[in-house]
Amino acid sequence: MLNSQGRFVWHDLTTSNTDAAASFYTQVTPWKTQPGDHDPNYIMWVNDGQPIGGLLSLSDELKARNVPPHWLPYVYVYDVDACTRQVKSLGGQVLMGPHEVPNVGCWSVISDPHGATTGLYEPEAKVPVEYRKPRRGEFSWHELATTDYKAAFDFYRALFTWEKINESDMGEMGTYFEFGKKGVPFGGMFNRRPDMPPPNWLSYIRVEDLRGAAESVKKLGGAVHQGPVEVPGGDMIAMCSDPQGAAVAFHMMKL
Repeated sequence: MLNSQGRFVWHDLTTSNTDAAASFYTQVTPWKTQPGDHDPNYIMWVNDGQPIGGLLSLSDELKARNVPPHWLPYVYVYDVDACTRQVKSLGGQVLMGPHEVPNVGCWSVISDPHGATTGLYEPEAKVPVEYRKPRRGEFSWHELATTDYKAAFDFYRALFTWEKINESDMGEMGTYFEFGKKGVPFGGMFNRRPDMPPPNWLSYIRVEDLRGAAESVKKLGGAVHQGPVEVPGGDMIAMCSDPQGAAVAFHMMKL
């Protein structure tokens, strides 16, 4: 059993058209949707009977700030108030919260010193998250494109107790830095090229048929920007965006 602190446990999609987004993802993945328990405007993503994230509309405030549709991954913390206070001392910013949802838990939204956004989540029932191989339809990898991956890792290591797992030389692309805990990788970081979007997190969804998923993305109005392509170790990935423009990636594990 792993210490749960630092694990990615929830994913919210904030978008311009929730009906269209629900239709898209439930055709590309095995997900279903169901109404949220506490807010009729909040829809939950359900995979194999288990809620894994949420779907909500862009608020007027976000629209006024020209915030585009996006996925937001949440990281499990044991004390969201303490971690949120720590963000400021580490050079990050608190964008929202902390807020409490009765009988669910507390959450906040932060950005790291380079501007990449994540959520912090402290569930009311602090049940340890057991590590296992991600199943079909679950989020299986999280990747940070940033301006200085070493400084970014220092920030997240202090906040989430992440550890270095591995570093790989990608040639002209630079270094790919893998992080996780207890030898278990959670994701990777790398320095973005100047022509890439601002620092951001990209979440990967596990699928069993990557080529089929990529074809579905295109047929349903999304875009495939890279892949399907094999990565070191034999897994395959495809970098995509949904029809509303939210970046998302799909991941097929080597058998």
